[in-house]
Amino acid sequence: MQDLNIVCLQSDLVWENPEANRQHFSVLLEQQTRHHDLIILPETFTTGFPVDPRLFAEPEEGPTIVWMREKAALYGSVVCGSLLIEKKGRYYNLFIWMRPDGSCETYAKRHVFRMGGEHELISQGSSLLTVELKGWKIRPMICYDLRFPVWSRNSLTDGGFAYDLLIYVANWPAVRSWPWKQLLIARAIENQAYVIGLNRVGTDGLGFNYSGDSSLIDAKGQAIMQAVAEKEHLLEMTLNHAELLIFRQKFNVSLDWDQFNMLHLPTDH
Repeated sequence: MQDLNIVCLQSDLVWENPEANRQHFSVLLEQQTRHHDLIILPETFTTGFPVDPRLFAEPEEGPTIVWMREKAALYGSVVCGSLLIEKKGRYYNLFIWMRPDGSCETYAKRHVFRMGGEHELISQGSSLLTVELKGWKIRPMICYDLRFPVWSRNSLTDGGFAYDLLIYVANWPAVRSWPWKQLLIARAIENQAYVIGLNRVGTDGLGFNYSGDSSLIDAKGQAIMQAVAEKEHLLEMTLNHAELLIFRQKFNVSLDWDQFNMLHLPTDH
């Protein structure tokens, strides 16, 4: 298993302006100091959150998907993040995992944020996504998903752990920064996995402030890298799988995890 080089772009977002945000992220990407296997962008990185998907949702081959494909090819990296996508007349907060060869996979946000009215127009997803990169198994999630441990649950089978790295991209307001930090730690400890939380900074069009607080948490629950709060920051990190494996073997609570299945989920189509 190879080390995984990652950069998280903790950035301000221009409210309801996809083109300006794409241009801004293009500039930020030029500031990378080395090659990264994985580039992570925030939740709804083209518009901010929440915005009306009837006005800002893009088709599946819209300009932002094209932009992500171009950047993935240019940097030889997977580029990922979420944006509003329209599919067959329905709207989704969709996480895009774009590979350098132009192929991609998607995850539709399962827990749409009721308190922000997201549930009124955004359809829920019903399927988990696990992707692989350099031998790593990676599970992407979006913002409010962080509060639901069953949905984020790791598992152990004869094939090994379901994932090694859990990623949350977010627009998580500063007023709730304390639970953001604690829940990232909890998800790492209970799932014996690395956890990355990438949040935006700045103030949105509704007046909500975002402090970022992006971080990398190891399987012991320790924050081993943290972005500068309330500032744009390229958080560059290297994940070592050997360290994760040693800890899992030394303190393997996964052998005693309860076994259960999630049943009767509503479908998203």
